[in-house]
Amino acid sequence: MPDFHAFLTRLPHELAFSSEDPAAIVDRYYAPEIEYRNDGIALDRQRLIDHTGPARKNARELEIQVHETLLDGDRAAARYSMAVLTRKGQALQIEAYLFAQFAADGRVLRVDSITRTVST
Repeated sequence: MPDFHAFLTRLPHELAFSSEDPAAIVDRYYAPEIEYRNDGIALDRQRLIDHTGPARKNARELEIQVHETLLDGDRAAARYSMAVLTRKGQALQIEAYLFAQFAADGRVLRVDSITRTVST
């Protein structure tokens, strides 16, 4: 079974702050046929990779706190929060609720998540 906690906490840091090729990071955590739906917006592999550019440009600090996780076979759920500080000094506090399904190789195959900004 994959390290779900690392998926929630390490992946965002790697995408936002690493100099590694974003495609390599995405491919390490996600199956090639990833279906990612966040707040009703569908993202495929390429859109996840493309999202790295703005994240790397705008994020200065990122702290993730995992409040709850549940693992059952190839399914997982999490409730967590993210504190983001942008390069322009804006502070965001975001709550996230995520449901994931894993591929046979342990990478994430599908995500359904909802988020909300709770303070700025």
